[in-house]
Amino acid sequence: MAIEVEFLGATGEVTGSCHLVTVGDYKILLDCGLVQGRAKDEERNRQAFPFDPASIDAVVLSHAHIDHSGRLPMLVKAGFRGTIFTHRACRDLCRIMLKDSAFLYQKDVEWENRKRARKGLKLVEAMYTVDDAAVAMKQFKGLVYQQKKRILPNVTLQLNDAGHILGSSIVELWMEDEGQQRKLVFSGDLGRSGMPILQDPVIIEEADLVIMESTYGDRLHRSWDKTTKEISEVLSAAMSGNGNILMPAFSVGRTQEILYLFAKYYKQWQLDRWQIFLDSPLAIEATRIFMNNDDLFNDEMQALFQKNKRQSILPNLHISRTTNQSMALNRVHDGAIIIAGSGMCSGGRIKQHLKHNVWRSDCHVIISGFQARGTLGRKLVDGAKRITLWGETVQVAARIHTIGGLSAHADQQALKNWYRHFRNRPCVVLVHGEPQAQERLRDVLQKELKAKVVIAKRGQKINLLKL
Repeated sequence: MAIEVEFLGATGEVTGSCHLVTVGDYKILLDCGLVQGRAKDEERNRQAFPFDPASIDAVVLSHAHIDHSGRLPMLVKAGFRGTIFTHRACRDLCRIMLKDSAFLYQKDVEWENRKRARKGLKLVEAMYTVDDAAVAMKQFKGLVYQQKKRILPNVTLQLNDAGHILGSSIVELWMEDEGQQRKLVFSGDLGRSGMPILQDPVIIEEADLVIMESTYGDRLHRSWDKTTKEISEVLSAAMSGNGNILMPAFSVGRTQEILYLFAKYYKQWQLDRWQIFLDSPLAIEATRIFMNNDDLFNDEMQALFQKNKRQSILPNLHISRTTNQSMALNRVHDGAIIIAGSGMCSGGRIKQHLKHNVWRSDCHVIISGFQARGTLGRKLVDGAKRITLWGETVQVAARIHTIGGLSAHADQQALKNWYRHFRNRPCVVLVHGEPQAQERLRDVLQKELKAKVVIAKRGQKINLLKL
């Protein structure tokens, strides 16, 4: 008899989400994400799975971000033949995100192998290819929110809006083994109340075990009013100079929020004085998918979306799809706001724009999302005076602005409030957070809500039948 969870990723760190649920003879994987950050951390992605992929009966994917979905092509390639259950919008986003991830890996490997060949070293292979990503997509099953579905003989699933990115889900699993029943709730990544575009996270009231993210468990976000005021001040400061504004942005979620805020405050922020460039093929495709899922928008975004159908709300927005269009921006020295991926500056076109701008004192860089340890974005946030781009050392003279209030993750207060609604105060396991954040959130939950809190360790197992 077994109803058990084993924690295999996002333990003591924010990336690499992966949790194995065993219910009798069946095995379910909650997320299968890539580790992101330092090179030595990312090397763990090449390691074999700590289980037989062929033994997994189903995957439940909370949302499309690569640190939750990025190893799915590897899982399928290694023998997984079951179904990947997720929200239909998440499925659509994964179709472009996994393809993009594979493409970037292949390009990186080509570059690395050219260096290795010159040195007579053994060549390396990409972890997965664009074809592998396409094969994995055939096993996706798109669901809708708040409809129960039996995914295995003794397991029922329901997805609920997590309000984090489009199609993000809070997962409810009802499980039974030999007459014993238990309910598991997995928060995925929780959004915030009142966020742009999306609905607020759904409240759940009953569970036997809660697995909860803790990314910002040690801090409070600025209010939306203070955040928009801060962005306005950065734009005003930049306007008095002669440089560009760079905005590294996650292609899914953050980019769309930035475009929404630019549309909402277009006149107030005097954005007509800038030329705005969206320089990310992935973000362009993701924005199209957002617009095809307008039924998931909140009321304010619905109204703006209807307005957008009648007239252009960002008349100075330029779409840079091709490499040549992106390279042309290297010749633009002032008056441009460039939104580009990746959000942690670890890849994508933003690195080229940093190379051409970050050494200039009249450049402004707006960091608008979480920066994992070891990433280029984290180095900028931490005040690095020099950075390395393609082996070249570049001085950082630009002004770096960290806009924490744009985060798509719940802060400490929001996490506490979400857990507060569980009437029976079930045991809560903290994942997806760095140690300091997790320890602070644990202390708050224990002191204020008398919760039983466990900070997950890699390989740790919890038997729901013994709670």
